[in-house]
Amino acid sequence: MKIAIVYPPFNRGNEYPLLSQNRQFRYSNSKEIRIFPLIPASAATLLKTKGHEVFFLDGINLRQTKEEFTKRLLEINPDIIALETKAPVVKIHWDYINQTKKLTKSKFVLFGDHVTYFPEESLENSEVDYVIVGGDYDQGLLNLVESLEKKEKLPEGIWIKKNGKIIPNGKVPQIKNLDEIPFIDRELTNWQAYGEAYLYQPCAYILTGRGCGSNTCEKRGCTFCIWQDALWEKTARLRSPKNVIKEIKELTQRHGIKEIFDDNEGGAIWDKEWLKEFYEEMKKEGLIGKVYLSTNARADSLDEETCILMKKAGFRLLKIGLESGNNETLKKINKQETIEEIIKGIKNAKKHGLIVMLTSMVGYPWETEKDVNQTYMVAKKIMRYKTHLGDSLQSSVIIPYPGTPLYEQALKNNWFVVDPKEYELFDQTRQILKSPINTQKWCKKIWSIHYDPIFVSKTILSIKSKEDLKLLSRGVKSVLGHLKDY
Repeated sequence: MKIAIVYPPFNRGNEYPLLSQNRQFRYSNSKEIRIFPLIPASAATLLKTKGHEVFFLDGINLRQTKEEFTKRLLEINPDIIALETKAPVVKIHWDYINQTKKLTKSKFVLFGDHVTYFPEESLENSEVDYVIVGGDYDQGLLNLVESLEKKEKLPEGIWIKKNGKIIPNGKVPQIKNLDEIPFIDRELTNWQAYGEAYLYQPCAYILTGRGCGSNTCEKRGCTFCIWQDALWEKTARLRSPKNVIKEIKELTQRHGIKEIFDDNEGGAIWDKEWLKEFYEEMKKEGLIGKVYLSTNARADSLDEETCILMKKAGFRLLKIGLESGNNETLKKINKQETIEEIIKGIKNAKKHGLIVMLTSMVGYPWETEKDVNQTYMVAKKIMRYKTHLGDSLQSSVIIPYPGTPLYEQALKNNWFVVDPKEYELFDQTRQILKSPINTQKWCKKIWSIHYDPIFVSKTILSIKSKEDLKLLSRGVKSVLGHLKDY
């Protein structure tokens, strides 16, 4: 069969949606952030390995017009058109499906976190043919295509509407052994068009696993995290270190990749035995020093032994969630960490030469000016501590995506200041929950820590090469773009 996995283009003035592989959706003015869509790319690869003709079209990333994109899509004339969607853009995708249905006989498929939680909604409000429910929608799309080709019963996790009635069909079963998934076909999925300001170029993205794990977090799942709640069902699965290193080796030797970012929620480094084996295999394969490694991480995983191992294995940067500088807020969002633990973990990382990208949020319904100022002060303290080139932070407005415990709490406690179904407002730049603070002001203030004189001077002093200057230049452009978001 002929399948197109697509991201139809749209924008809001000069702002473009950060949709692909993004847990926290937003529009942004920054041109320096284009995250690689790993699960859809895996879907494209799986289909190709099974002999299907696959097209991967990202009109957002290529900044195409809607007319250019649709013309190309109709030229391909696929049997199936599949779209990843999220709450803030699902209505745009409904409209696109309804309009394009008039021009083609292609069947449309929706997948992603929002339709996993609300599959009926898309079947009721659009002419979509199939909705894939579940996090492993790469496997789900393959299962659907093969069942259609063989004219068999629809597999588990594929929901449809028949004779005006929605037919529920469970969830796509989770892939038990992630090592069995083929490595992403980078040429097929136009890998060179993606990247972020804080990564050395050329860069690539991988997933060492699916689901957030932690040494101390038995009750996995922050209340705001849509992936852990809707997609991974509070589970954590890891690929084997040997399998991950085989992919790293391919990326460095075949594509000349300088930096690889693991976009799994908590990385794999929370499992110390995994990390030890990973280090030994990296050393055995002679890959240490040939590529930078970066990853998402929880601060409570960062004891000294782990940080030493990571640095020895070739890790450079850690993306760590602070979320708030207030312990009561961390408790309410089920972060399973305290401020003291977060600061300790980050100090361990910085002490051993690891760079930190900090993420934070403002606008919790219970958050006071004193609380948000604590977040600002903690973030500033962390940024000033043993500053390295590349240390940075992000700040955004808390969003309770449908499918998260926070969304249910907001409904129950009447926290919404907008209609909870006005998903288009859920874009991380505006306040949609009751809050006594000025969220725009505080987001901008936290982002502006990048211009703190002490932080700037320490950053400049850490520059060692032309590549560092390029990295800094991209970072400055990215921050300037994000400041325009508020």
